[in-house]
Amino acid sequence: MQHFLDRPLARRRSVGVAVGGVMVGGDAPVVVQSMTNTDTADVDATVAQVAALHRAGSEIVRITVDRDESAAAVPRIRDRLARLGVHVPLVGDFHYIGHKLLADHPACAEALAKYRINPGNVGFREKKDRQFGAIIETAIRHDKPVRIGVNWGSLDQELLTRLMDENQSQGSPLTAGEVMREAIVQSALISAAMAEEIGLPRNKIILSAKVSQVQDLIGVYVELAKRSDHALHLGLTEAGMGTKGIVASSAAMSILLQQGIGDTIRISLTPEPGGDRTREVQVGQELLQTMGFRQFVPIVAACPGCGRTTSTVFQELAATIQDDLRRNMPLWRDKYPGVEALQVAVMGCIVNGPGESKQADIGISLPGTGETPSAPVFVDGQKAATLRGPNIASDFQKMVADYIERRFGQQEKQAAE
Repeated sequence: MQHFLDRPLARRRSVGVAVGGVMVGGDAPVVVQSMTNTDTADVDATVAQVAALHRAGSEIVRITVDRDESAAAVPRIRDRLARLGVHVPLVGDFHYIGHKLLADHPACAEALAKYRINPGNVGFREKKDRQFGAIIETAIRHDKPVRIGVNWGSLDQELLTRLMDENQSQGSPLTAGEVMREAIVQSALISAAMAEEIGLPRNKIILSAKVSQVQDLIGVYVELAKRSDHALHLGLTEAGMGTKGIVASSAAMSILLQQGIGDTIRISLTPEPGGDRTREVQVGQELLQTMGFRQFVPIVAACPGCGRTTSTVFQELAATIQDDLRRNMPLWRDKYPGVEALQVAVMGCIVNGPGESKQADIGISLPGTGETPSAPVFVDGQKAATLRGPNIASDFQKMVADYIERRFGQQEKQAAE
């Protein structure tokens, strides 16, 4: 009998939402998205970063729309991207004055593929419902979907206080953390119900509930999944920098994805100073790919190295092959259909090298410390060549390129015929 952890559980059935030309939820695969950190009013910088994120694999890109200059720039950004051949849905991130910006800049409202609003800061006291309603009515008028994105850092304090008071009057059966989780869930569901009452259909609504702790994220989304069939956007907010942010985001989202929860994801990494924003896209793709949900780029298997592999040749070759595959994928997706399923092995010694190489589509077992300076190459499970000399790395790179052309180029020719 197959153990339940041997495979992902059945995907939660959600209502599909079209965001530009990308479907989120329903039967669509889990979508990877990201967000710029440029000043949106700086058209050149924002266009460059959106294009870079899309080339890296971001299927939806969110941009900040925080003032008149940003809103006025959105149509120009959209048009500039189109001239570059970049047709990625743009999502406007609105806080505090989104209702006014959308009303004052109808071209911005039309150019965006989706609006993201936060019910915790869309308006306060008596203005809250009116300003929320104004954004929803704009979305209806322009036929745009909306992400209702609750964030624990800007949670509706009136709702939280009411739930805290109710909990206290009942003898405090829930902890403060549990009450906060419930407030986050209720904020999303109440706002979604209000949007539907105004007239926005369910297939135009995506929900998210961002928190910064792994267990909180899991708890909140499990409840959301139980209590609604809305499409869900997953993301750990303020995840942090480097390995901390990667590990925390992956730990939380992998558990939810394994349970079939989540229709689109964003890895919210704090970039290193001057760091590459596309890193978060790569991490999101690798999370989905390693869990078996999607294929984005060919997989390169490489051993971690040990005392048998004092040379760095296999490390450098593995990095070079991986970088080369990722760099070429934007072109190869169209030129070589199916190439994302390719498996390459770059191993460092004779212990596991030949066996791992045979399991890959194409693999090389480099000589370890003290071994004969020769490197067998296996293609489709069979030994195809033995490389020697100073050009082992470049020779293997050429063999990988030739294999891709021979195997996946044939698919391209057949499709054309």
